[in-house]
Amino acid sequence: MSIFGAIGIAGTGVTVYRKWLDAVSDNIANINDAVSPSAEAFRARYVQARAVAYGEGDGGAVVAGTALSPSKGKLVYEPENPLADHEGYVKYPDIDLGSQMTQLIMAQRAYQANLTVVDRARDAYNAAIQVGKG
Repeated sequence: MSIFGAIGIAGTGVTVYRKWLDAVSDNIANINDAVSPSAEAFRARYVQARAVAYGEGDGGAVVAGTALSPSKGKLVYEPENPLADHEGYVKYPDIDLGSQMTQLIMAQRAYQANLTVVDRARDAYNAAIQVGKG
């Protein structure tokens, strides 16, 4: 594998983890969105990644798609909420903030690790150019 191959593979990782960060950010931003019980609550989104040509070619990863949480939301008794039904319930997304924060930290660190690989490969490429000039 060449230096350029390392940059390309790390670049695919940067893209996958950026999309993961986007999904987690959306989940956290919508965690307190109340709707009436008859409406559909926000459903957490999860990124599905897969290897590119595993065992063949240059490799890397891509986003294979996204999946929505199977949970339809949770009912909370809030009779003072203007969205409450006649029984006083509203529906909230069933998203665990602790889990989302854990995913946020993992995605952020993996994103940074892939950027570090790109930086190190670029530094190695620049050093090779300097050796050639000598």
